[in-house]
Amino acid sequence: MADRQLIIKRAAQEIKSNMYVNLGIGLPTLVANEANNQVENVFYQSENGLLGIGAYPTADEVDADLINAGKETVTAAKGAVYFDSAESFAMIRGGHIDLAILGGMEVSSKGDLANWMIPGKMVKGMGGAMDLVNGAKEVIVIMEHVNKHGESKIKAECTLPLTGKGVVNKLITDLAVFEFEEGTMKLVELLGEATLEEVTEKTEGIFEIAL
Repeated sequence: MADRQLIIKRAAQEIKSNMYVNLGIGLPTLVANEANNQVENVFYQSENGLLGIGAYPTADEVDADLINAGKETVTAAKGAVYFDSAESFAMIRGGHIDLAILGGMEVSSKGDLANWMIPGKMVKGMGGAMDLVNGAKEVIVIMEHVNKHGESKIKAECTLPLTGKGVVNKLITDLAVFEFEEGTMKLVELLGEATLEEVTEKTEGIFEIAL
């Protein structure tokens, strides 16, 4: 969890005041807790029909009918609004979401993202990810640098089914921060105690150094 906390804290720095933000299922949902005390007037949107997601509920606040896209119970912040999924995706596809922070299974050095399925495993669908990577003004992917087998999740070419091609603006892992510009991946920051040698060793994809 320490490595994941490093990712979450760094990702929270990307959330600025007055943003409309969509947080993907899993690790990204934890980013809001880190950002809440640092910024003002941030509206978190869930593609199942809520703009203005509040903090996770305490035991006596839980409402089984109030959930986010990941089926987690949430609260609604003051001024929150509810709507159907058609309206929600109109927001996304219409370019009204400033920032989408999504999880990733693989990211290529060209900024391609694979995050919705592993062939052969049960999957309910791609959710809103394919719309978000094309509709949000900025897409940040957060994930661990290597998988449970120690293999790089940053690929020369993604091997899993793509969510989108060339859609990633920034990638934050437990070791480093990369930015993507015109199909080029640039290392812009080392995180924690990571070294350039370690990042190079654990990154399959080619990147430029812009520290």
